[in-house]
Amino acid sequence: MTPAATTIASALGSARSVLSEAGIPQPDVDAALLLGHVLGLSRGEVATKEVIGTALDRADAARFDDLVSRRATREPLQHITGLAPFRSLELHVGPGVFVPRPETEGVAQIAIDALRAAPQESPIAVDLGTGSGALALALATEVPHAHVFAVELSPEAAVWTARNIASTGARVDLVVGDLADALPELDGSVSVVVSNPPYIPVGMVPRDPEVRLFDPDLALFGGADGLDVVRSLSARALRLLQPGGTLVIEHGEEQGAAIRDLLTRDGWRLAATHLDLTRRDRATTAVR
Repeated sequence: MTPAATTIASALGSARSVLSEAGIPQPDVDAALLLGHVLGLSRGEVATKEVIGTALDRADAARFDDLVSRRATREPLQHITGLAPFRSLELHVGPGVFVPRPETEGVAQIAIDALRAAPQESPIAVDLGTGSGALALALATEVPHAHVFAVELSPEAAVWTARNIASTGARVDLVVGDLADALPELDGSVSVVVSNPPYIPVGMVPRDPEVRLFDPDLALFGGADGLDVVRSLSARALRLLQPGGTLVIEHGEEQGAAIRDLLTRDGWRLAATHLDLTRRDRATTAVR
């Protein structure tokens, strides 16, 4: 494509071709979002300017060309823009932190519903392995009377968590450390524990280059069967939660039965697996 593209329409057309040839799943969407990032416009505003033939100056065209080239290497769109939408939030993300996925929004809803149902005036929720802080911040902003704690093992990821907490102003306390022994002072007082732990079995190569090349291994791989962290999570959540408290775990589509069995053996009640919008197993809940 040409850095001196004269209209938004021609720039987008060239970008779509480049991204399509690179195997980007939604080249039209990514091209519009990248140009919107360059121009400070929404996707709808970009579409309007494309239709009416708005000109694109050389500097903006050159910057757009550079971003499209980066995306064509399969660098995540969210790393390029620095932002990832999650429910009502825009989270800062980049190298060293797992990019939150749309399917996790449904997991957040399950945890939000459980937290809203808690009878305490200021119920406590804990997000174990918070990454960008997506789940913790969704809980804190949508259940503002709750007190939310976020635990993250990776110092690199925790930088992004802290930035997102600051940018939202949410009531979230960040703890950098291992979820296996985090927050002992809260034992027996928590209403909801939620987690999107690493659950890919070691040796299984993620299909998408954006995941395989850019997401941190610490956020992806969970041991030989993918459930090593889930085992630690189950043990820790049993101590954190008060009787009647709820555990919510995101997992892979083929892991529901194994996680229900694991939780039941550990002494959890009412283990149940929930589908995402694509009708795949996505989360399992249990009651302390």
